[in-house]
Amino acid sequence: MRMRKLGNSGLFVSELCFGAMTFGGTDGIWGQVGKLGQNEADALVQTALNAGINFFDTANVYADGRSETMLGKSLQNLSVPRDEVVIATKVAAAMGKGPNMQGTSRRHILSECRASLRRLNLDYIDLYQLHAFDPATPIEETLEALDTLVRAGDVRYIGFSNWAAWQMMKALGISKARGLAPIISLQAYYTLVGRDVEREIVPMLKSEQVGMMVWSPLAGGYLTGKYSNGGDGRLKELNFPPINRQRGEPLLKILQAIADKYAATPGQIAIAWLLHQPVVTTVILGAKNVGQLNENIQATLIKLDEVDLFKLNTVSKLPGEYPGWLLNGSAVRQA
Repeated sequence: MRMRKLGNSGLFVSELCFGAMTFGGTDGIWGQVGKLGQNEADALVQTALNAGINFFDTANVYADGRSETMLGKSLQNLSVPRDEVVIATKVAAAMGKGPNMQGTSRRHILSECRASLRRLNLDYIDLYQLHAFDPATPIEETLEALDTLVRAGDVRYIGFSNWAAWQMMKALGISKARGLAPIISLQAYYTLVGRDVEREIVPMLKSEQVGMMVWSPLAGGYLTGKYSNGGDGRLKELNFPPINRQRGEPLLKILQAIADKYAATPGQIAIAWLLHQPVVTTVILGAKNVGQLNENIQATLIKLDEVDLFKLNTVSKLPGEYPGWLLNGSAVRQA
């Protein structure tokens, strides 16, 4: 398991991150995502640790807080030394009724950080992330609140999730101008069947040296190919993330052909492709059982050649969109 520096910081994380979103679901959306109990959670965390994964991601809203509680309990049950793992969680989603129980206001951030620390049973959170952009709260207020947590020692680093490039740039500029805690990462959806981040977000991350954490690398299981074969899975109940299946079907054929070449699975090839992208720091793996997790971990052993990458890049290429089609064909000199 290779370690990579997260953004422009001194924090090193494993190239794969274990995502605990499948922990603790009962009904509704979280029941559809996963209904794993504590024993199953412990087994998955142990499997991740055995593979060399040191990075674990969750969120306060996952299973209404139960994901955080179960992840913290797993670390305790397995006697994991605190300094050997990097724990990330998120804030922004609604955690109760009323307008002040959601968003990225100072009130909500400070209150929810302390609630997450209690559930995780930790003294500090390594990476505290904004789960979404909150148009009702000034970015200055949000960044000041995060800086307060860093200065208090409750949080070591801060990151964002699901922000647009312009929103990120505004926040980066404000934090730098005011001398606030730097933003070191962005968690975003990025897959072979969903490469939209390459239009604006990827160039921004490269320019500003912000690390990328990838969520849903298999597009909800679509890139395993099981849905084309009539298999069951989350996408049959929960259409998330949205997928252009007309564009995706030719991709699945190429994935299968390359998988056959390496005696691998299409899912492993899809993860390996992400690990070959320079902008990607870590790929978050969710799992419902140990076998599934072990299979996806094996993607780190696959070294795709130039022909493989060309085929995958070509079949999954984004359609042209302004101003990209103009800039890419312009005579402006390149560095």
